[in-house]
Amino acid sequence: MGFFDIFKGKKKDTEIQSDDLKPIEDVNDKQEEVSEKKLEEKEGILKRLKKGLSKTSDKIVGGMESVLLGKKTIDEELLEELEELFISADVGVSTTIKIIENVRKDVSRKVLKNPEELRKYIKSEVFDILNIENSLKVTDTKPYVILVVGVNGAGKTTSIAKLAKMFKDNGLKVVLAAGDTFRAAAIEQLCIWGERVGVPVIKQSQGSDSAAVIYDAVASAKAKGFDVIIADTAGRLHTKHNLMNELSKVNRVIKKEISDAPHEVLLVLDATSGQNAVMQARAFKQEVDVTGIILTKLDGTAKGGVIVGIVDELGIPVKFIGFGESMEDLKPFNAKDFVDALFDGKNDENN
Repeated sequence: MGFFDIFKGKKKDTEIQSDDLKPIEDVNDKQEEVSEKKLEEKEGILKRLKKGLSKTSDKIVGGMESVLLGKKTIDEELLEELEELFISADVGVSTTIKIIENVRKDVSRKVLKNPEELRKYIKSEVFDILNIENSLKVTDTKPYVILVVGVNGAGKTTSIAKLAKMFKDNGLKVVLAAGDTFRAAAIEQLCIWGERVGVPVIKQSQGSDSAAVIYDAVASAKAKGFDVIIADTAGRLHTKHNLMNELSKVNRVIKKEISDAPHEVLLVLDATSGQNAVMQARAFKQEVDVTGIILTKLDGTAKGGVIVGIVDELGIPVKFIGFGESMEDLKPFNAKDFVDALFDGKNDENN
């Protein structure tokens, strides 16, 4: 089942797996060409992931090689060194302790004996953490409401535009809601992206009530038969409690129009922000039921280890990753590709 089956009424509930999402580019002609193009795209994504995660990967892979050098047994000294390594790689204290404790248990059970097995073992542990359900669950309800939240500068607006294009390219009617009413530039920027993508933007003047703008947009989209509405919100620091409380208000007014909406609340996180992203994720989840993460800026000096801790601690799946500014630079998240890029060093090309 592919992306085009959304909202066709074939089932009451439909799940779209990440791998089912049709690429941004048009896919047609022969099946062989489709398979070849998908393979090339997958290889390209993995290559870009490795580049974006190179800083974290070098720290993890290089650090493990140094720690394991000359070790014949897995002892407490080795485990403490690994613990320090993963905490320094932004994996997070609680998640690191959890992984090391699993190592300790399997060592005591004689399941894990050789230090050379540790890297593969820990890679598997990280994969298990990240490999949680991240499909888009949709129903026959129109419109499908996506609320996008995050701090200023994380890449919220460009992510909205890329999502809109992805939905539109798969035959769906999309409308955007300019819910960031605190900055005139934010409204203007969303309108520019809307023109580029070819989707309408519902807006009001700067200073308008954000919840009212989004409520009107949802009502309008519902009346006019739009399939998807993607609502922007004001970029806010997680420490600004009054603005964070406004998100709860936005959430409530949407439910007045569509009781089970928003269907997705996507939190945009900057992959370069390190442990600050953990605090952001925790704060936003307290205010709204965040259903997924868009991890952006993986084209720079990403601190990719942080996403492992966020997924583990908060149970929020990564749904999309962003590499850059172009429309094709938003891709569905694949846990295996991410972990391969994180752990595959120069001496581990075939792992």
